[in-house]
Amino acid sequence: MSALSEISALAPASSRDARDIVAFTFTSGGEWFGLPISNVFSVFTVEAFTPVPLGPPEIVGLINLRGTIVTAVSLRQRLGMAPDPAIRGALAVGLQHNGENFALIVDEASDVVDLTTPRRLATPANVDAIRSAMTRQVYSLEDRILSVLDLAALLTFSGAKQREKKPVAHYEEAHS
Repeated sequence: MSALSEISALAPASSRDARDIVAFTFTSGGEWFGLPISNVFSVFTVEAFTPVPLGPPEIVGLINLRGTIVTAVSLRQRLGMAPDPAIRGALAVGLQHNGENFALIVDEASDVVDLTTPRRLATPANVDAIRSAMTRQVYSLEDRILSVLDLAALLTFSGAKQREKKPVAHYEEAHS
């Protein structure tokens, strides 16, 4: 049985409060984050990637992961932090969301934690709007604050900046 399979079996769903969450945790830019373990399918090192020309800067490229094309997303850039030092050799968390596969580039993988409602905090007022929109919940752990990311918000991209469209004149109008 894989480690992720064992993790998913930590507690039967019927014995857990619907608001509790089992989260896979990791760091990026010196901060602690988590994602619901149900969305995580792998942790791997990026060996090679193909850049996506004209894509949003947070999409660093496409990765071939065991025959599946996966979109690689920089968590640092997505949250407005300094860019990743390098993508090749970086650690990635394989995620599945709405039937699509993603690789979230992170600094370090950590533990799986069982988060309970009493440890949940209100999102601090000083958190910027972008980060706040991508945060599902914040928890106080013994030695750190953990932000559980909202996967839907994290993986929704507005696309590359729209180019200004100039009206196209008909040939007759342009040459009359």
